[in-house]
Amino acid sequence: MPFGFLNIYKPVGMTSHDVVAVLRRLTKIKQIGHTGTLDPFAEGVLPVCIGKATRLIEFLADDKEYIATVQFGASTTTYDIEGEKNFISNKKICADAIDLKPFKGEIEQFPPIYSAIKVKGKKLYEYAREGKDVKIQSRKVMIEKIELKSFDENLQQAEILIKCSKGTYIRSIAHDLGQNLSVGAHLVKLIRTQAGKFRIEDSVELDGIDVSANLINPFEMLDLPKLDVNEEQIEKIRHGMPIENQGYSGNIILAYDKNIVAIALADDDKIKVKKVFL
Repeated sequence: MPFGFLNIYKPVGMTSHDVVAVLRRLTKIKQIGHTGTLDPFAEGVLPVCIGKATRLIEFLADDKEYIATVQFGASTTTYDIEGEKNFISNKKICADAIDLKPFKGEIEQFPPIYSAIKVKGKKLYEYAREGKDVKIQSRKVMIEKIELKSFDENLQQAEILIKCSKGTYIRSIAHDLGQNLSVGAHLVKLIRTQAGKFRIEDSVELDGIDVSANLINPFEMLDLPKLDVNEEQIEKIRHGMPIENQGYSGNIILAYDKNIVAIALADDDKIKVKKVFL
């Protein structure tokens, strides 16, 4: 069975699950998963794991980068273009009025009510569709970089670059910007340009994809210490036996000829196997 990652460019109109479904039909492989959901109106980088690579999802870097297009002058129920407008303002703003400093660093963010976060075992958007009020807890997220790339004064649209941690809602940033300026705002376009080491310039379109030709060796994409093992050690690893530690600590990759043999935990004088890929 093929084993590796794909750097898919998810188009507008498809869900992340749609992409996985297409790849399952193409490859006849059931063991396929994506990392980091993108809303249907969003596009860009969607890392997909094929075969045993699904067992490596937890070890992938989870920082993200986006180009967000924010429309000022109206807010919506979903904080994006797919929702109903619930506030409209005729007030015009200029580029100098857009202050991004409050969004830099570690911030407290309230997720949109139309989101998949669960409260008491139920997704927020389910409460929203039922018209029920629910208390939403704020979450800490890290915004490493946020900058205004351009502003169209006639359209009242800003293009903003955002580099952030996993779990950040770009829709909430758009909404909060509008709240701060008392004019309302919502997201009208979102492009994910990076997810961990997966970059948009290296992504491939789903239509007509040759999966085998575009499969990425997981060895290249994981930012963990790497230890080359020999054939004798491989036999131990195959049977789940520990090998001698050589000064490592924490999770490490055990590799042979630039291929992942196992993910292991280095502790004291032993390296104990966690997941084997032989």
